[in-house]
Amino acid sequence: MRFDRVLLFGLLLSVAGCVTTHHDSSTLGKPLPQTSKADQAQDAARIHTELGQHYMAAGDLQTALAKLTMALQFDPNYAPAHTVIAVIYERIGDLAKAEQHYRKAVELEPSKGAWNNNLGQFLCSANKYAEADVYFRKAVTDPFYPTPDWALTNAGVCQLRAHDSARAEADFRDAIARNPNNPEALFQLANLLYLNKDAFRARAFLQRFDALGKPTAASLKLGHDIESSMGNREGALTYSKRLQSQFPDSEQAHALDNAASP
Repeated sequence: MRFDRVLLFGLLLSVAGCVTTHHDSSTLGKPLPQTSKADQAQDAARIHTELGQHYMAAGDLQTALAKLTMALQFDPNYAPAHTVIAVIYERIGDLAKAEQHYRKAVELEPSKGAWNNNLGQFLCSANKYAEADVYFRKAVTDPFYPTPDWALTNAGVCQLRAHDSARAEADFRDAIARNPNNPEALFQLANLLYLNKDAFRARAFLQRFDALGKPTAASLKLGHDIESSMGNREGALTYSKRLQSQFPDSEQAHALDNAASP
């Protein structure tokens, strides 16, 4: 299962260095434009949020948490800070605070696709499937959300956890219709079709996944299983060799080894 938190704002790539200013003779002697205290507070919150995300990406969660806490001190209503600090709290196991901040981000910007997707993923991981689905659907309705196919993929995975394979299949197909190269949707649909004894169509979607050039141990094992179920021993052997070559230490490779042992 894949649960990526979608954070749609940039990392602060450089936080120190030389700053060069250029003055136009027409601006010399004129007062600089004034910014409001609210704008200054939001700028400070943004900078500390970007710093927090930078430290989080580097694995320094303690410093990241400190930066995000400071961001919210500057501007308690800065939604990106709430969603990033929620990710940190989730990673350190403080699920109550994580949920609080995921919900606050959605409360502040209720139509924002990324925030709704994030909350949906969190709720699904907490087995709150019906409520999670509400937020996945809201994410898809945001016309400015660049990756609605991922919200649909997440919704489909959540439907699988809720044992609703029909709705899961519909979500995966919708995701692929919006983005034919969504790898997770292609893999999940191939796996679902295989489990539903539809190996022929499962093969087609797995081949599309494989064509993206980023195989995983799980996808190669699925390919082996699909070809075996169709009686294609040569095809199954090809997937098996790829799995053993590319992911020799994976649990999928060990599973094939154990199955082949007398």
